[in-house]
Amino acid sequence: MSSPTIHQRCWNHESREAVCRCPQCGNSFCRECVTEHEFRLLCAACLTALARVRLAERAENRGGLYRLLPAMMILAGIALAWLVFFAGGEALLTIELRAEQTSWQNR
Repeated sequence: MSSPTIHQRCWNHESREAVCRCPQCGNSFCRECVTEHEFRLLCAACLTALARVRLAERAENRGGLYRLLPAMMILAGIALAWLVFFAGGEALLTIELRAEQTSWQNR
């Protein structure tokens, strides 16, 4: 007499046979419902929850420099704009000065 085999079904698709069990939630899933992450097969819901936790940890670990980044970028943009306009003005003054010098020499 052989022992009866237990066929588990996918948590999301009842018509499909489950191939693995998610280590986070413990539910069984088919091949299409799991994803490999850090050498483990996780379901989509657990992978999404894990990603949210990681994003929250990153947000908490950011120091004061990341908070000042937008202000620093604005100041850098203003400084770059000033530099461009200053260099343009100096170039125009140089061109005008050279034009005056050549006009005096031609007289």
